[in-house]
Amino acid sequence: MLTNLYFVRHAHSVYSPDELIRPLSKKGAIDAVKVTVRLRNEKIDDVISSPYKRAVKTVEGIANLIGKEVVKEYEFRERLLSGKPLIDFQSAINKVWEDESFSFSGGESNNAARERGGNAALQVLKDYEGKNVVIGTHGNIMVLTMNFFDGKIGLPFWRALDMPDIYKLSFKGKELISMKRLWKNRL
Repeated sequence: MLTNLYFVRHAHSVYSPDELIRPLSKKGAIDAVKVTVRLRNEKIDDVISSPYKRAVKTVEGIANLIGKEVVKEYEFRERLLSGKPLIDFQSAINKVWEDESFSFSGGESNNAARERGGNAALQVLKDYEGKNVVIGTHGNIMVLTMNFFDGKIGLPFWRALDMPDIYKLSFKGKELISMKRLWKNRL
């Protein structure tokens, strides 16, 4: 029996220093509708999301379509890169991928974020065995969670993500059987 996890990176959002309430941009709201359209024929059973507004808003359309509430799971929140603003985001990202045990002050290392995301996904696989589950999340934690199951997924994969993006991961028990990209931002 296969369990399918549909990891959905949130649509484009408007910057706000408050990560929890950062809203989708106008383009992001339009793309969130496209996410629903793309997923409507996938026989989705349940929808889980990071509690961050931009992630919830990206997947709530599919939850509404199947008549379910979005279950908020804190462990799928974006990784905190640093406890304070960083001057050069790209250099900071490079640093944490070069040394996966490194973390900026107040931040989360790749190793810690990977374990958090991977363990959350394992719990979903246990709790929703045999189901098709959408997981609304964020780019960095999504890639690190996927890396938990396939070590070849890394920084180049993250750099190639769209906003939004959708990947279907199929599992037999805890074993990743296949992965397929379902999103093309030009829908």
